[in-house]
Amino acid sequence: MQLVYRNEERLFRWMLVWSVLVWAVLLFITFGLALVCLLFGFLFYCVAQSALISYIKGNGVRITDEQFPDLKGQISACCRKLGLDEEPQAYLMRMGGMLNAFATRFLGRHFLVLYSDVVDSLADNPDALNFYIGHEIGHIKRKHLSWSTILMPASALPLIGPAYSRAREYTCDRHGLAACDNPQNAEHGLAVLAAGGKRARMMNNQAYVDQARHTEGFWMSFHELIGDYPWLVKRMAAVRALAAGHEVRQPPRSKLAAALAVFVPRTGVVGGAAAIVPIFVIAVMAAVAIPAYKQYQQRAQEMAALQSMMGGLEQRVDDAAREAEAAAVSPGDRASTPSGH
Repeated sequence: MQLVYRNEERLFRWMLVWSVLVWAVLLFITFGLALVCLLFGFLFYCVAQSALISYIKGNGVRITDEQFPDLKGQISACCRKLGLDEEPQAYLMRMGGMLNAFATRFLGRHFLVLYSDVVDSLADNPDALNFYIGHEIGHIKRKHLSWSTILMPASALPLIGPAYSRAREYTCDRHGLAACDNPQNAEHGLAVLAAGGKRARMMNNQAYVDQARHTEGFWMSFHELIGDYPWLVKRMAAVRALAAGHEVRQPPRSKLAAALAVFVPRTGVVGGAAAIVPIFVIAVMAAVAIPAYKQYQQRAQEMAALQSMMGGLEQRVDDAAREAEAAAVSPGDRASTPSGH
């Protein structure tokens, strides 16, 4: 099984080329002023991200060999299985009933947070928890967090930005599947996200996969195309197909929805930060371009005035020259002209 979803690398290349071009143009037209703005942006990121890391460290329980050694052993085993050399710092946190996990990064250090509710829901099936651990390790191993800043200009692009985000999720689901000893446990991990810990045990996974055929309508297609995550029924179908040794054939999306989604920029990056970034970039460009344009207009007006003045001066010189030529013909010369007498 390929651990990287087939569209991720292609979309990554498009995102990288576009982002590098945008950063280069931005630096050129702002004469390096963008670097100052990026420095302030980095300082803002450090303050915001340090708040999250401080909250995790100050409230979560760090998973170590002494604290929850069973979870520590699972995380270490998943890292070895997926080829991640540097194990992230792991924490267990209560998140008000949410069934999930997430990975984050701060100043070169990776962190893995497991929600206590999903750990408790899978207490009788630890291998299904490996799906969550493997999924987040996939984000770390693929350096999704590290590339996010560089790819920021392209992240707000319609269709491409959300498509890349969804492709990353499919890739990380593959890592989660590879982390499980039994592929069916990966399905169960997704079932818990859909139905909760208790009902997932009674859930008919095939019937849930069959729901994917309802995603080809206009509205289902539209909201997936502008969203960062694939529909969970599609993720389940993909995991089930991979476990059986083949790629899934997902239902087609509405072409009309795709045409409309072209006009909707991505807004789901870090709680809407992607919507702020293009505005920030445009604001910086406008801050430089508008004064430059006004200076261009002023110079154009000055040049027009100068040309008009020079044209008037040339006209006066020509008139003076003609008058001088006329004055050069003396009255005596005119009087000596034969009169005919």
